[in-house]
Amino acid sequence: MAHESFEDPEVAAVLNRLFINIKVDREERPDLDQIYQLAHQMLSQRPGGWPLTVFLTPDQVPFYAGTYFPKDARHNLPGFPELAERIAQAYREQRPAIEEQNASLRAALQGVQHRAGASGTEFSREPLDDAIRGLESSFDPRHGGFGGAPKFPHPMELQLCLRRFADSGEEQALKMVSVTLERMALGGIYDQLGGGFARYSVDASWTIPHFEKMLYDNGPLLRLYSDAWTVTRNPVFARIVEETAAWTMREMQSAQGGYYSSIDADSEHEEGRFYVWTPREAAGLLSAEEYAVIAPYYGLEGPANFEGTHWHLQVTRTLAAVAHRIGRSLEQCEQLLASARKKLFQAREERVRPGRDEKVLTSWNALMIAGMARAGAVFGRDDWIASAERAADFIRASLWQRGRLLATCKDGRAHLNAYLDDYAYCLEALMELAQAKFDVKTLAFAGELAQVLLAQFEDVEQGGFFFTSHDHERLIQRSKPGYDNATPSGNGVAALSLQRLSCLTGEARYARAAERTIALYYPGMREHPGAYSTLMMALEEQLSPPRSVILRGREPGLSAWRRALATECMARTMVLAIPPGMASLPEVLDKPASGEVNAWVCEGVSCLAPIAHLESLRAQVCRPAQSG
Repeated sequence: MAHESFEDPEVAAVLNRLFINIKVDREERPDLDQIYQLAHQMLSQRPGGWPLTVFLTPDQVPFYAGTYFPKDARHNLPGFPELAERIAQAYREQRPAIEEQNASLRAALQGVQHRAGASGTEFSREPLDDAIRGLESSFDPRHGGFGGAPKFPHPMELQLCLRRFADSGEEQALKMVSVTLERMALGGIYDQLGGGFARYSVDASWTIPHFEKMLYDNGPLLRLYSDAWTVTRNPVFARIVEETAAWTMREMQSAQGGYYSSIDADSEHEEGRFYVWTPREAAGLLSAEEYAVIAPYYGLEGPANFEGTHWHLQVTRTLAAVAHRIGRSLEQCEQLLASARKKLFQAREERVRPGRDEKVLTSWNALMIAGMARAGAVFGRDDWIASAERAADFIRASLWQRGRLLATCKDGRAHLNAYLDDYAYCLEALMELAQAKFDVKTLAFAGELAQVLLAQFEDVEQGGFFFTSHDHERLIQRSKPGYDNATPSGNGVAALSLQRLSCLTGEARYARAAERTIALYYPGMREHPGAYSTLMMALEEQLSPPRSVILRGREPGLSAWRRALATECMARTMVLAIPPGMASLPEVLDKPASGEVNAWVCEGVSCLAPIAHLESLRAQVCRPAQSG
């Protein structure tokens, strides 16, 4: 619509004559996006989407809404200029009916708020069990993932499954994770040359993606693949983590440290043009030996899979099968594949690149900080941890002003009052960073964020957290969403993070706020368990407090113990390696630091006697990994 209508002088003249026009970046204003997507659904009785076209009265209430409208009428859709004229006429001539509809819409918007919560004594594992059973019923055993096309990664649901296996050893839960992650890794939703995942697959087999790459997907997937590797030791998962982390640092991190938002799907006005190939083009760049490997490996021998004329790379055969077919050793084929990929990548870098959205969003940065920190801790990569630290430093320097977060920064200008997701995701990211490389300043900043979260977002009467702060501009609805969307529920992440921060600091207020949040959404979790995966994790840790392992001692033993636990233990266990000389530690963490390494295993704020042997500690807190 931007190209067809908003940039067209004739259409613009009609719009500017009839309306005050406001174009909103939904990523910068998710508060408005939430309200008007819901309003569109209520007005049209159809799901929303983007672009979203909404006609408002001066008091912000929508009286007509739709998604895409072409410039000229087609496919039973009115042309946008014609529609604008009709809407303006209706506003002039049908004001009483519009006002009546607006009153009903306001009441309906208020009616969707969660109000009737549960008591903490009612909590049980039943919603968790129902959520896992629901995922099993929609799981695609052939291609992985849930449901059919279009198919999205669903990292929150997969994380819930992985935690179920870590807690109970339930094999089907692990199968849903491992099959999905492997099929995604080998499919076209993953950039086989450059690393990183596209937003979703248009088909059920992960073959052809919508080529847009989003920061908010890749952060959680980076953490998920790292966690899955600790359980399975699947070398494919390790490769995906390494390549996605490299892509993040190469293409998504600014010189100042913040991570950019996204990379467009289009280049040269064509979706996917940057990524697709023809066999002739690939063969012209490679030696005959290299092409003999990559052609069967990436499916270049089969029919074109992109618009009938091009090939989008996906792994269609194992490298062992390719080696057997062409009569070479597996090691030779690995070397030829690596050299071929390098040549194709370098050639692709010469193409016209898709556009990059270089705004730095606080919430999405936090998701990637958590992913990079977790991956760095698991794989012992100090460069990945340093990348996460640089992004966290950028947030602290540029987006934390006068004791409050701002939501977005572009070209050195930070602005917009931050939302629940910004605070909740940052709180979670800081705790991942503290586990990757402990610094008392990191924990202190987490405490500052938690204080603002409680003071500015909590609904003290009903429980839970509003999406906007108490001093945010007044809108027609103040939402308090608990379900997951493309990103995790802010209320779920807030509850989970506050529970964990309470364990690390001994601050009971955090735990009480988390419990009130879970209580508010518990009836909804029982009724629709599939919509609340992040809150389900918070419920899980409410029923069984998270375990933390506090390591004290000197280097190099301290880092060796931390790495061993990060490599072998799921994220259900927090591990903090605290070097000597750290001042102002909370009492829970302030254990004696002798020359040798000692570990304290804590459930909540209650800690067992120190353990002086790594093997004894492993036996107590780690589940043996399965073969990949």
